[in-house]
Formats: sequence, structure tokens, C-alpha cells
Amino acid sequence: MRFRAKIVDLACLNHFSRVINTIARLAKTCTLRLTVGKLYFILSDKVANGGVSMWCELCQGNFFDEFQMEGVAAEHNEIYLELVPENLSRALKSAQSAKAVKIKLTNKHCPCLRVAVELPSLTSSSRMVTHDIPVGVIPRRLWNDFREPSVPDFDVSIYLPVLKTMKSVVERMKNLSNSIVIEANLSGEMNLKIETDLVSVTTHFKDLGNPPWGSEDGSQSSAQSRDLESMAEARIDIKKLQQLLAGQQVNPTKALCNIVSKRIVHFILLHEDVSLQYFIPALA
Repeated sequence: MRFRAKIVDLACLNHFSRVINTIARLAKTCTLRLTVGKLYFILSDKVANGGVSMWCELCQGNFFDEFQMEGVAAEHNEIYLELVPENLSRALKSAQSAKAVKIKLTNKHCPCLRVAVELPSLTSSSRMVTHDIPVGVIPRRLWNDFREPSVPDFDVSIYLPVLKTMKSVVERMKNLSNSIVIEANLSGEMNLKIETDLVSVTTHFKDLGNPPWGSEDGSQSSAQSRDLESMAEARIDIKKLQQLLAGQQVNPTKALCNIVSKRIVHFILLHEDVSLQYFIPALA
């Protein structure tokens, strides 16, 4: 089981750092899955227990100049590690002007991701800063716990408004209520609502557009057969939504959400080579 990678391009390094910073804001611990072509950061708090889930996917070729990995076995050419993303985020903070960053899986006293940052120097020799980040190796028998969540059979799918606008609305609402209702329809309308004994506040968004989801077998999903004006809604924990909006540094080119009425809200943020999915279960 081996893994080593190197980033030389500064733009790629800064982009990778922003993704890691986002993960660190969303998850205290997560699973890093390494394959030949991709990296995945996975948080699978059981939705049934009221926890959020996250699935972040990166194409390694768009970030790394070198990338070598050998999985646990030839037929299972993957590695699953448990780590604290904040530790990786801190290590990359020292790399903002680096000449190169090398990441390697080591096992001296315990399994670690070694992040070696080569910094520019005034002399001919370069300075190296090394961070050892403890990781746990997840055994093969547990891998099935970390499979990609399936896209739920949603009632409504809608593009999100500008995330900065949505963030400022949610931050103001957070002071008034612990929960927020997200409702949307297939006419590109979305409302954010809070209702308490003392106050009722609704923010309306129009003309957002609805993504064209075509099913592979040509069958109708529940979204395709519903009334265009009919609202699907879910009440969710406002802090979990605010955490996503405040934490994301991916700056997506496309952001959308799928609502399964009264069950779950599924957010998808896309930026060229990164996709981030975030699932927030509905409150009872």
C-alpha cells in the first residue's frame, strides 16, 4: 500500500487548499478514498440518525503533477484513510507561496500523511517544512460503508441563487430560528422561510431555472410528472445549511439542490474538476 503525490503549479495548489478548507469547515473527521484517477472526501453520518452526509470528488490529474498509488491489493486498487481535515488544511496554510508540495503515506510510528512543503529561499538551497498528519487505515471489510450516495428520487430540482446572497439571508434568519424551510417548484421559484411564535419571514427567489435531469431508461421521475407550480418543501437545521454556505470556498460555477419533500435536501456544487454533494436530512 503506497501513495505519493506532488503539486508544483501554484494555482492548482491554491485551488486544492480551498477545497480542503471547505471540507474542514464541513467535517471534523472524514474518510479520504484514493483511487488511480480520483480523490474522494467522504462524510457518512447516518442520515437516519439526523446526521449530514458529504461526498466530494476531485480528478487527481487536474491538481497533481505527480500521482502514484498502489492499493491494498491488485484487485482492490484503492486506499481508504480516516483523517481530521483541519490538520491537512493547517499543513497547506504554510504552502501558499511554495515551490512544491509533496504528500506521502508513511508508517514510522503510526500511519501518517506526510506533507512536505518546499519554500522559496534567498540562497540556492530550499527550505523544507514537514507536517505529519496521523491517519487511520480503514480495512477492506468496511469499504462498503463509504460508497457514493445515490441521488434521491427528488420531487424538485432547482438551481440555487447566488450563494453569497443566500448566505447573508440564512445568516440573518439564523438569529431568529433554529430551523428553516426550503421550498421550491419546477417553475424556477424557491422560498426560504422561518416561522416562530413571534415572527414569520420568507425570502422569495424567482427565475432560478430547473436542471434538465433525464433518466437513463427514459422513465418519468416523480419530478417530471408533477405540477410546475406545486412546491416541494423540507424543514432542515438552519445551522447545517449555514455551515455549508459559510464554509464553501469551491466557488462553484453551478450550484443546485434537490428536494425530497419532508425527507432530505441534497445540495450539489460543481466547479470544473470538483464536485461536492451535501445531504441535509429533514427535521421531523
